[in-house]
Amino acid sequence: MAEVVIALDVASRAAARNLVDLLPSEANFLKVGLELFVRGGPDVVTELGARGRRVFLDLKLHDIPNTVEAAAKAAAELEVDLLTVHAQGGSRMIEAARRAVDGSGTRLIAVTLLTSLSGPKGIGAAGASGVDRSSEVLRLARQAVDAGAHGVVSSAGEARVLREALPRDSIIVTPGIRLRGDARDDHVSVATPGEALRAGADILVIGRSVTRAASPADAFATVQAELVEA
Repeated sequence: MAEVVIALDVASRAAARNLVDLLPSEANFLKVGLELFVRGGPDVVTELGARGRRVFLDLKLHDIPNTVEAAAKAAAELEVDLLTVHAQGGSRMIEAARRAVDGSGTRLIAVTLLTSLSGPKGIGAAGASGVDRSSEVLRLARQAVDAGAHGVVSSAGEARVLREALPRDSIIVTPGIRLRGDARDDHVSVATPGEALRAGADILVIGRSVTRAASPADAFATVQAELVEA
């Protein structure tokens, strides 16, 4: 069954701590994104680890190879489970990041195209003018895995194609997971947990459907039940 990551998309360590307290112990894989990391720093990751939580550090690193290698090494020293880089950074950058995490428990995940991007205007702004989204996601994913990424981030809409095109041990991480009937917010492509699992996703990232629910614990149980059923 796919793993579920709960996105701690909050603005402070205190808010993250309060949210974690509302989650059941089974929700032990948590995503720390840009805002929380910038506000709380590495101590956020250290604190979560001390509480027995696994961390997906979603920083989408994108810089020259030497800089990304140094940052990835620092992330690996924090013992995070997953670390994201941008696939658009190119093969040399990804190779450098992979060198930095080799020998640690950190797996490198490349972001293909953000799920907020769609259509010629959005994809063209990302430097891929004149191509459709699926083709560009597939190109970036193959390039990233060939360069050493352990897996990729993609929407559920592309997961099935990637599952068939990439090596079997490649990890497919799918954000934009929503329980049925919930708003899609700023994601163009969303899917229910069952839809993403059937499409071939290995790790599902779910935020607001759980974190903004009246009972995050009950919402998490609903996600798990849907995955079992799927």
